[in-house]
Amino acid sequence: MQLSLLLLLLLLLGPPTTPGMEDPAFPHMGESSQPPPRACPPRCSCPRADTVDCDGLDLWVFPDNITREAQHLSLQNNQLQELPYNELSRLSRLRTLNLHNNLISSEGLPDEAFESLPQLQHLYVAHNKLSVAPQFLPRSLRVADLAANQVTEIFPLTFGEKPALRSVYLHNNLLSNAGLPPDAFRGSEAVTTLSLSNNQLSYLPPSLPPSLERLHLQNNLISKVPRGALSRQTHLRELYLQHNQLSDNGLDATTFSKLHRLEYLDLSHNQLAAVPAGLPPALTVLHLGRNRIRQVEAARLRGARGLRYLLLQHNQLGAAGLPAGALRPQRRLHTLHVYGNRLERVPLALPRRLRSLVLPHNHVAALGARDLAATPRLAELNLAYNRLASARVHHRAFRRLRALRSLDLAGNQLTRVPSGLPAGLHTLRLQRNQLRALEPEPLAGLDQLRELSLAHNRLRVGDIEPGTWHELQALQVLDLSHNQLSFVPPDLPEALEELHLQSNRISHVGPEAFLSTPSLRALFLRANRLHVTSIAPEAFLGLPHLCVVDTADNPEQVLIRLPSTAPQKPRAGCP
Repeated sequence: MQLSLLLLLLLLLGPPTTPGMEDPAFPHMGESSQPPPRACPPRCSCPRADTVDCDGLDLWVFPDNITREAQHLSLQNNQLQELPYNELSRLSRLRTLNLHNNLISSEGLPDEAFESLPQLQHLYVAHNKLSVAPQFLPRSLRVADLAANQVTEIFPLTFGEKPALRSVYLHNNLLSNAGLPPDAFRGSEAVTTLSLSNNQLSYLPPSLPPSLERLHLQNNLISKVPRGALSRQTHLRELYLQHNQLSDNGLDATTFSKLHRLEYLDLSHNQLAAVPAGLPPALTVLHLGRNRIRQVEAARLRGARGLRYLLLQHNQLGAAGLPAGALRPQRRLHTLHVYGNRLERVPLALPRRLRSLVLPHNHVAALGARDLAATPRLAELNLAYNRLASARVHHRAFRRLRALRSLDLAGNQLTRVPSGLPAGLHTLRLQRNQLRALEPEPLAGLDQLRELSLAHNRLRVGDIEPGTWHELQALQVLDLSHNQLSFVPPDLPEALEELHLQSNRISHVGPEAFLSTPSLRALFLRANRLHVTSIAPEAFLGLPHLCVVDTADNPEQVLIRLPSTAPQKPRAGCP
């Protein structure tokens, strides 16, 4: 019985080992069982078994010891000039290959380079020196970025027959229509994003993927969209055609009519003389700035029932450019930009829901009592750099604009602050006018005003009547720069945090100059007539939050000592 038990133990434990003959698969008791070190190319990092990162190492040669298990390989920002097929063919499991910003030429990229990468999904070869696209890319591809090369030609199987392909980036190349074959995307019916901007296309390429949602064609030489070229792209949501050579003859009534989901259309910086016809109903943003449009016809916009943003800046809209009621059918219109035209008055009968009206740099010379009555929901009104004179601004012109928060009247010919301003204003800009007096009445009731700019006028301290600032209880920023003030105006608003007094004639700052502004954080006094002895040391004692004082460009260098009563810890909002 004892012999049987001994044999059983020997069978279970195995034969005894002799020194120097241990089985390496079974380490000694007490030894750690650490895995062997992971193979990684010199100077690269391999945070995971399937990831190799060799970014920015100034490599001139493709690393030769990359693990076959690699799925993600990044070699961007190096000096590589070629991809050796024998090295690339080993990496059959690659899903991501990033070669961005190297020196790879088409000669350094053999035709068969990608044949052995059947699982490749993301390929980034932007910012290299390719003159033609690879003839073949893997069928598994999802994202292909060949932007910022010198590509003049792509081939049918570069992007064709790729059922999983979603995004193609070819911007900043040298592609003409001759280099883009008609079957370039045949069999790739899932592409949603295509960027062909900054090339040399002369017309919109036909046979684009019907699945497109975003199409970038800006900065080309496009003068025509062939009839039917966009008839199949019914999923298109964004179309960028700005900075081309499109004229009215290059479009027709059917060009955009099939794009039932189109939301964003940019046709700015072209040569259009009229708003295009056949705009789709889902259109939300229409950018027509910097064309040659002389008049907006209501019929051209009637189909775009969902339009919210209409941008018409820098066209040739004259006195009859926006006829009364031309935009009234656009009931959802939120923002209208028409700056840089030749309009002589605010367009009448605008949509009631309009929230932002931007009209600077026109020829508007008058504001009548009812010119803005149709837009009671306006929150932003910009009439800067027109020809408005105080005598031609009706005292009830702003009466119905109870939602107005920002009013810009800079660069006009106003000699006084307009009356009847809405009580809810937050920002009022009156710089670069001809203001010669400030009275309490026009500013009365503006207890929500936070920013007031009166710069570049002709104001003197004696022109500011007592009580002018009395009701501006929320004012935080006041700009009185570039006027004719000889000292700091008294009784400034208590909530003031930023005061601009630069480029005046201030020669003296007395001890009581800032008694009414204990919250002041920034004070600008540069380019005045201040001397070392002309600022009372006590002037800043009651300003514990002051952290910016600018006194440069005065006759003498003026050094301001911040108040010793200020807290020792860094002040909030100070640099």
